[in-house]
Amino acid sequence: MQILTEKDKEAYKEFLVNSERCNFGQSLEWGEVKQAWKNEVILSRDESGKIVGAISVLIRKIPMYGNFMYISRGPVCNVHDENVLKDLVEGLKELAKKYKAFTLKWEPDIKSSDKEFRKIAERLGFKIKDDAKDFSDGIQPRYVFRLDLKNKTEDEVFAAFHQKTRYNIRLAIKKGVIIKEGTRENLKDFHKIMEVTGKRDNFMIRPLSYFETMYDKLSPNHIKLMMAYYEDKPIAGIIDIIYGNKIWYLYGASSNEHRNLMPNYLLQWEMIKYAIQEKKDIYDFRGVVGIVDETHPQYGLYRFKKGFNAEFTEFIGELYINYKPITYKMYKFTEKLYKKMAGVKNTIKGIKIS
Repeated sequence: MQILTEKDKEAYKEFLVNSERCNFGQSLEWGEVKQAWKNEVILSRDESGKIVGAISVLIRKIPMYGNFMYISRGPVCNVHDENVLKDLVEGLKELAKKYKAFTLKWEPDIKSSDKEFRKIAERLGFKIKDDAKDFSDGIQPRYVFRLDLKNKTEDEVFAAFHQKTRYNIRLAIKKGVIIKEGTRENLKDFHKIMEVTGKRDNFMIRPLSYFETMYDKLSPNHIKLMMAYYEDKPIAGIIDIIYGNKIWYLYGASSNEHRNLMPNYLLQWEMIKYAIQEKKDIYDFRGVVGIVDETHPQYGLYRFKKGFNAEFTEFIGELYINYKPITYKMYKFTEKLYKKMAGVKNTIKGIKIS
């Protein structure tokens, strides 16, 4: 076990990019985006010194409680190699002591059906919370749609889309929607549209400065801003993250005007085509709710992503170790209270808007 040092950064980046288990949440660049957190990376090496496993940890000081350790996705290794996982967990214990952490929360990129990993995690001391159904139940979405692109052509992928999805893509093209790659300057237009989306769908959005930081830390190789235009006016946009063998659809926004032109469908198709051209294995549409019910307020998002013939993927959930159980209980009580108050605030805003 080794904590990443400056001299190991390039080797770690190369290891991550070339791994089948690559995830942008485990990248050093993403750690730089999360400026309120400190980023540490634990490496596991074989007898020859070669990196065989790694896990990136975000650490943040929570006023009154202490340090909170969080792992976004990962691990980057053979997830059934218990020796490597044990080595990485030893590193987590060292970090917990160093930062006097009160809890460790980990949302792995591991499917819920992986019983072997579950058993290993439990043997290594983790408890598993696997009852999340909604977006608000975790930091990362537990349910996503993932489109397998490996060794597939554009024609094959397009033909597999739902008939209505194909129709909407063609409609957007026919009606004159134009897709262009945006620059940092275009983030202003994207953010304005995102504010409209947040008000319409009743969710909080991040400030423009956050998206600018994302762009600065991830460009030019790991981020794309794509904007949809109609009659030279921006009407929708998406931000995708590119890392290793995958592309993730991270943020999307659409104005209230010209939604009938279906720009969001064409935006996704353009990025999927880009992923195919770049020989990526996976296009990840990211989160949906785990409640497949037409009456659910987020069902429309589920239906939209499902239309691209992606695989509905359920992750294992949240792994955690509470180093200071009483402190953690107090923290969770405060967190629930904050979320409740934030929900009330959003509802009041919605009433004022309407």
